[in-house]
Amino acid sequence: MSGIYIHIPFCKQACHYCNFHFSTSLKKKEEMIDALISEVEMRKNDFKNVTVETIYFGGGTPSLLSSEEIKKIIDSVYKNYKVSDTPEITLEANPDDLTNSRIIEISKSPVNRLSIGIQSFLEKDLKLMNRAHNTSEAHSCLEEAVKHFDNISLDLIYGIPGTTSQEWIENIDTALSFGVKHISSYALVVEPKTALKSFIDKGVIKNTPDELVEEQFHILVEKLEANNYEHYELSSFGKAGYFSRNNTAYWQGKHYIGIGPSAHSFNGKQRGWNVENNTKYIKAIQNNELPIEMETLSLNDQYNEYIMISLRMAWGVSIKKVREDFGITFESYLLKHSQKHINEHLLYIEDETLKVTKNSKFLSDGIASDLFKIDL
Repeated sequence: MSGIYIHIPFCKQACHYCNFHFSTSLKKKEEMIDALISEVEMRKNDFKNVTVETIYFGGGTPSLLSSEEIKKIIDSVYKNYKVSDTPEITLEANPDDLTNSRIIEISKSPVNRLSIGIQSFLEKDLKLMNRAHNTSEAHSCLEEAVKHFDNISLDLIYGIPGTTSQEWIENIDTALSFGVKHISSYALVVEPKTALKSFIDKGVIKNTPDELVEEQFHILVEKLEANNYEHYELSSFGKAGYFSRNNTAYWQGKHYIGIGPSAHSFNGKQRGWNVENNTKYIKAIQNNELPIEMETLSLNDQYNEYIMISLRMAWGVSIKKVREDFGITFESYLLKHSQKHINEHLLYIEDETLKVTKNSKFLSDGIASDLFKIDL
């Protein structure tokens, strides 16, 4: 299984917390679409004799593209790659773009999964984050979307400054009321060089205490699991049969191609990333050059990445896989450095699989870093 990620680097406005690559100017939109289609063709040998199972439009804000533009890009994938008979084709979308007519239009396109950036149903949260939509648009787009799409994921953010745990519970309850099959939820991270970081540094906004962020995480897990969502990855909750095929493939180390400025690619041994500049990206593609840098991962890098990703997932770290893929030295290292966390009831071993305990899931990234192998 392999996937193609397509980065659409445009947004109506900048969210205060976002550090992804995007531009609020749409002047180069037509040139960018042509460049994306050209890169799709230029990269076709990367997936020679491989079936593409997922196509994912991320951003930025992919829903800024018209349905015709989206279909044009999808058609280029079908023209240049072998695509599964039943691919998962996801479009990230913002509520303000999802009018009733637009939702119906998208439902008639090859897109079969919507990932809707709700983030919060509270007006004060949306204003603090400088989201382009309001509470009314969040409700109305979901009311219409569930009529036309069976496979919908919505995003929620917890740990927002000023948001109480009771308000967070109300947010989750509102999300559940729409009956969507998948919810992705992330802690608000204060990234460098963002407006939110500047506001916090200046004392305009008070950051959320770590204890409250963790409390809201546990509320999230408890409520979603009580409503039959499987917590299959640290930030991902899905009903049976509705896990994100695209993201699961990433987490399982499957190969993928990233199309567009700042997009990343992975072929099992090497990781690549495209230039993070719209103008430079377009010019390079127009000159028939791939604006990509490649890095070959060392055995340590591959091991560390496997540990980081696997501890975040419900399936955990396969000790057998570590032994077979990385060798006995890595297996011994893993078992030795896991013991402290096992003694503290943060990790446990079951059927030769290392997993985080339920109460320590929130700490999984920190625990994983303790298991990284720095020196051979």
